[in-house]
Amino acid sequence: MTATVEGTPPKVVLDSISGVALAAAAANVVMQLSRLPIGHGVAESTVDSGRVDRHPLKRARTTLSYIAVAMLGTEAEREAMRREVNRAHRHVRAKEPVAYNAFDRELQLWVAACLYVGIEMIYTTLYGRPSPDQAADLYRHGARFGTTLQVTEDMWPPDRDAFEDYWRAGLAKIEMDDVTRGYLRDLAGMRFLPAPVHWTFGRFHRFLTLGFLPEPFRDELGLPWTPRDQARFDRFVRVLAAGNRALPRPAREFPFNLYLRDVRRRIRTGRPIV
Repeated sequence: MTATVEGTPPKVVLDSISGVALAAAAANVVMQLSRLPIGHGVAESTVDSGRVDRHPLKRARTTLSYIAVAMLGTEAEREAMRREVNRAHRHVRAKEPVAYNAFDRELQLWVAACLYVGIEMIYTTLYGRPSPDQAADLYRHGARFGTTLQVTEDMWPPDRDAFEDYWRAGLAKIEMDDVTRGYLRDLAGMRFLPAPVHWTFGRFHRFLTLGFLPEPFRDELGLPWTPRDQARFDRFVRVLAAGNRALPRPAREFPFNLYLRDVRRRIRTGRPIV
């Protein structure tokens, strides 16, 4: 394992926190919402303030702040984030047509697993496969995606091999219906944004979303993806990785470093985090 100064994440974690992750953000949301209870809980939520299709900027700030605090924040900051998210989640529940409770630890574990797979994918895209020690550091730190909420330490699979077993079992449980598939297709095509935005950027955003999605999720979403699309996507991520390496660290970490500072300022001044 990599030795670090107390409170400082391992270098592999810092390297995984890159603005490049924004290109894969919608793909990760698709992964999280591919479990039917989560998909319905979000798509049919009556809590408008947290809906990406109605308040995309606020939703983006909340999500990116959560990732920044979970991966880079202190224990006190993670506790503050937990309280704020719990307050928002208190109203996110449903009984029909699919039961859902935002405090369900098993479903939170799935969301945390998707977030972890996301940062592992981003690191591999930018730097290649991590060494065994790097992979162990990244995986151990990734548990914070869950433990910053209600997931307990013992729920996180003990090592990467155990996580792979959990992940494969989870893939067998992904399911979309007309409600969730329609919601996620609209997300991929940016159809929740004003018409000029989704007309201009929607097709490319869908291309990125499908490119970053593992095949089982792409198949469930039901959108076409050809070998030509894959070759184009591979060229794109090579350029993305080269551009990332050319940037100084503060620029690579943007906007996560900005959101972490914003959370710390909000905590100091007593303003809501989410």
